[in-house]
Amino acid sequence: MPTRWADNDSYGHINNVVYYAYFDTVVNTWLMEQGALQSLEAGAETIGLVVETQCRYFASAQFPDVLEIGLRLAHVGTSSVRYELAVFRDDHDFAVAQGHFVHVYVHSTNRRPVKVLPGALRTALAMLESMPMGFKALVEPDGLSVPG
Repeated sequence: MPTRWADNDSYGHINNVVYYAYFDTVVNTWLMEQGALQSLEAGAETIGLVVETQCRYFASAQFPDVLEIGLRLAHVGTSSVRYELAVFRDDHDFAVAQGHFVHVYVHSTNRRPVKVLPGALRTALAMLESMPMGFKALVEPDGLSVPG
């Protein structure tokens, strides 16, 4: 993912709030690619609402860095999904930031949590769950293990 000049703040690095936009973009792009995200305009009966996000920062990134963002499945509940993400700068082998992103799936009409996640989403999540847990073993710049 290329960074933009506008992502930098007055301190010369990517502003903290931008990482949340990266997380949102990565998760929702992945869901779209898997056919597991539908808009209300397209008739979605179930929608995923973001109820929690968190990010920890280990090093800075800045424009014109190119970022790679790893995505893995952390937890699947009855109506919720927790994704974990790690942000890597260029070809570095440690994450500059790591965070999570939680969707709760609700009925689009009454906004009450669903009893069962939609089939297309369950299929996509099963595929994501079967992928290697690539960023789990990475090391922070100070030598401490990144929590899994």
